Amino acid sequence: MSSHPRTPGGPSRRAVLGAAAGGIAAAALPGSALPGAALPGGAARAAAASWQLRWSPSPAVDGLRAFETIEDDRADSHPAGQPHIRVDGDAYRFDMHMADRDTSTDRQRQEVTGMRDPAGGPHLEWKSGETWRVTYSMYIPGSLKATSTFTHVMQMKQPGTGTLPIIVQSLRRYGGAQTIELKVFEPNILVGRTELEPLQDRWIDVDFQLAIGDGSSGSVRWVIQNGGETVIDAGKTGVDTFLADRVRPKWGVYRSLGDSSGSLQDCHMLLSNLRAYQLTEP
Repeated sequence: MSSHPRTPGGPSRRAVLGAAAGGIAAAALPGSALPGAALPGGAARAAAASWQLRWSPSPAVDGLRAFETIEDDRADSHPAGQPHIRVDGDAYRFDMHMADRDTSTDRQRQEVTGMRDPAGGPHLEWKSGETWRVTYSMYIPGSLKATSTFTHVMQMKQPGTGTLPIIVQSLRRYGGAQTIELKVFEPNILVGRTELEPLQDRWIDVDFQLAIGDGSSGSVRWVIQNGGETVIDAGKTGVDTFLADRVRPKWGVYRSLGDSSGSLQDCHMLLSNLRAYQLTEP
């Protein structure tokens, strides 16, 4: 049995998570399309389009087969702690220990990448000109703290080694304040930021939307709900959300060991109810 607490489901929770199966349009989700200016054809085209469910893994049934790759202790730095990424009840769990090291030894990384058909089909590819949305529930315990350097819990990247992130969702400390924020990585554009501590030790719901475009043709929207209450609903249009090839999401804990606030300790993070939708036209 899972050892972590669960927030009881209800109408507000279902509204955030959207349709559960069968490629149903997620019309009930808050902000069901990005701002019209962010989509080709503007508001009229956005209104005619709908979100189609493309990926909805069950941790208990599908396990880690739901992801394209698993980056669990890539340097084999802490065999006694393996697996660091595993199924915990109806959630995916990411454990981070102070002993863990990435292949770059100034940082730690336990992440999963991409979205794969658990039955053995191909992974989903997010291409330039497409609009995608992921919704999920996230549990950040008090032990996973914001840091003075980077602590990313979600990234959008181009696959391949040596590529910079496109979007990062991070736990960052500003003075004494812990925050969770979303940024377009280059040129360091803040999409939104809110206090972290009221969101810890409970399940929160994340709704992330990305119109993939080069130069100034991309846009982002980021919504966090806590117990059905919207904590932040922020977006940016006219931003660069594409490097080359494709965009691939990553989840987990990826953090620098250069923190100066004394916030690093053994910790974990949980994800559940992962869904991915693609905006399609009739």
